[in-house]
Amino acid sequence: MCSSDLLDSIKDLLKEATWDCSDSGIQLQAMDNSHVSLVSVSLRADGFDKFRCDRQLAMGMNLGSMSKILKCASNDDIITIKAQDNADTVTFMFESPNQDKVSDYEMKLMNLDAEHLGIPETDYAAVIKMPSAEFQRVIRDLSQFGESLVISCTKEGVKFSAAGDIGVGNIKLAQTANVDKEEEAVSIEMQEPVSLAFACRYLNMFTKASCLSGQVCLSMSPEVPLVVEYNIGEIGYVRYYLAPKIEDEDN
Repeated sequence: MCSSDLLDSIKDLLKEATWDCSDSGIQLQAMDNSHVSLVSVSLRADGFDKFRCDRQLAMGMNLGSMSKILKCASNDDIITIKAQDNADTVTFMFESPNQDKVSDYEMKLMNLDAEHLGIPETDYAAVIKMPSAEFQRVIRDLSQFGESLVISCTKEGVKFSAAGDIGVGNIKLAQTANVDKEEEAVSIEMQEPVSLAFACRYLNMFTKASCLSGQVCLSMSPEVPLVVEYNIGEIGYVRYYLAPKIEDEDN
């Protein structure tokens, strides 16, 4: 995984956010700029080559600026991120594998009001796992039909639908019985059928994380936010939460 890919998957939703560092790893949790969706990122300490955090530290960062700095690193560079206690800056150091080139960039930290929202543990009515590239394509194709996308899950499979001025689009995916590669499979665990509508604009932003993982996991239940989860290798995950649209009688 290229660290700038992770930033690209969240920076359109979040202009700024606080990275919470502790001895267990790094976490980020924030509502998007319009307070419609929630982004949660977790990177475990044991997924890093070296990780040391002597005491808890909250680093408020402008994610656009952080992304610009990380884009200065080459894919195979060793990236080191350092901050002191009560620091007002964070340092990014990039070393080439043979260490003949070392770059360092200092970025100002921000004082942000960290709002931690309790995300309740939920037993979801349906959990759908599918290739992330397939999900990205479905969302992209159906977004042309309308602003809302309905995701319906039954034991037959999962159906994505959108309707608008030009007409109606439906894409159905059946469960795949035997696939050689697990991440190419479509699998559904369902307690009860569920059908919910979501804003295409946000789903499209979530699919920017497709480059992080070959598979995406969608967890749905009536009247609770959809969870769109991408695992980041062995190190952690990025999760997006999006409340369903309440379809009014006018629609």
